[in-house]
Amino acid sequence: MDLRGRSLLKELDFTREELLFLIELGARVRQEKKLGTASARLAGLNIALIFEKASTRTRSAFEVAAHDEGAHVTYIGPGESHLGYKESVKDVARVLGRMFDGIEFRGAAHESVEILGRYAGVPVWNGLTDSWHPTQMLADMLTMRDHAGRPLDQVSYCYLGDGRNNTANSLLVTGAILGMDTRICAPAGLQPSAAVLAAAQDRARASGARLLVTDDVGEAVAGADFLYTDVWLSMGESAADWDERIDLLLPYQVNAAAMAATGNPAVKFLHDLPAFHNTETEVGRQFSGKRGLTALEVTEEVFESPASVVFDQAENRMHTVKALMVATAGSGAGPGATGPGEEPGAGAA
Repeated sequence: MDLRGRSLLKELDFTREELLFLIELGARVRQEKKLGTASARLAGLNIALIFEKASTRTRSAFEVAAHDEGAHVTYIGPGESHLGYKESVKDVARVLGRMFDGIEFRGAAHESVEILGRYAGVPVWNGLTDSWHPTQMLADMLTMRDHAGRPLDQVSYCYLGDGRNNTANSLLVTGAILGMDTRICAPAGLQPSAAVLAAAQDRARASGARLLVTDDVGEAVAGADFLYTDVWLSMGESAADWDERIDLLLPYQVNAAAMAATGNPAVKFLHDLPAFHNTETEVGRQFSGKRGLTALEVTEEVFESPASVVFDQAENRMHTVKALMVATAGSGAGPGATGPGEEPGAGAA
């Protein structure tokens, strides 16, 4: 499959076959790294990393993946460019497109990454916007495939928490595209928008995916292979909203009771990190003192349990980002990749 020159701005821009191809390629480049057989498929290329929002995993994943494949990286951090302030996104796109062979963007407005993709003339990759988180989804789906040990269209997962955020949006539409059993569990006021739900339902009709959006935790988690959660307040939202958000979402915390309610002794836990699962962070201490809480969206018991595969998930960011860059900006699929429509097999993380 030839994806050279393509941008990944949101999952809705890709087909089932294209997403499966990238997931399988992620597994293959992971194996190459472990065996020490990787080749420099990005040799001589220059990659720009634009970060309006700071990051641990996204920056590390792109930098290590690029270096592994022989590319040079320029990091443009928060406040280090005039993007949208003194220079329009359209103008920045056309400048950077003359200098770089690929551009990663992690920021707020999704419109910014769309404009970059339209005018840069080189592949643009969405590292996160307020609406979508597609590079995270590649890692998540590879992790689920690894630990379920069966094709993704036979996997079920439930996201609990703020159902309107970028991670929830991406999980809903990605599962719909891939034909998965996909549940979003959130209080009524924090459920996916009508537009996102309609887009997911449209893809589900084509793929045979099973979609559920509900505020009923018991119904949502029953039989699930994976429970997934995210922080309850995203970057850019006011800290003044914390108390109200905590009150709304405490019933949706992933704890031992939620894991047991799946009825699946093999259920696994996912989180895109960072997670507020104890009082070892400044944020955790603040809420321990203010609300008497030792954890927010997930308890320490679950996070540190054998069911937690969050660090496999975090590592897979690097491998799937590498696959994405190789497929779209580099020499393409690389050796041994599957053809269009071929389902990736099971692997081990």
